[in-house]
Amino acid sequence: MNPVTTVSGRAYPWGAKNIDTDVIIPAHWLKTITRTGLGRGAFETVRADPGNIFDDPRYAGSPILIAGDNFGCGSSREHAAWALADMGIAAVIAPSFSDIFSGNAFKNGIVPVVLPQEAIDRLLEVAQDQTVTVDLETMTVTTPFQDRFTFELDAFRRQCLMEGLDEVGLTLARDTQISKFEEAVASNRPWTTVESGYASIGVEGSRRT
Repeated sequence: MNPVTTVSGRAYPWGAKNIDTDVIIPAHWLKTITRTGLGRGAFETVRADPGNIFDDPRYAGSPILIAGDNFGCGSSREHAAWALADMGIAAVIAPSFSDIFSGNAFKNGIVPVVLPQEAIDRLLEVAQDQTVTVDLETMTVTTPFQDRFTFELDAFRRQCLMEGLDEVGLTLARDTQISKFEEAVASNRPWTTVESGYASIGVEGSRRT
């Protein structure tokens, strides 16, 4: 996962409410187990309408999506976060998110920014022709017009985003502590170790593969 400190650029001024994960990525795209290529299917049903915002050349490659209340509701599919990341979105700004989607976004390097509806309305207006910046250092969303909106983010999640640490990265970062723990367990509880292809179950003379 790439570190995220700031996300700046054009933003999709969408603002739609109650967008579930099936709208973000339809179910027939879920056959894949890889994270690449899903951007082609992102918002497929929305893109079926001529003149939709996601195919508007003014917003091509935008790293920010401005959405409405309850974004990412419905199915818990992590493919929704994969699809957003694959289409280049690194931050989603909305009044609220589904808890599961918010967690999936965090695990995939996407910043879920919660702001009140008044701030969303202003950003939807500005994003029509200006850039938006999300800054994790200052925990603010700003615009060229000196708009400045503060947001909150769990301190642990903020640190992981800024350091580029997903669950695998967090585990690897603690490799030394894990190794020391395993050595201590092997020393203090030798019956839990694997010997000659057999795993002890803690009863003398009773072993099984």
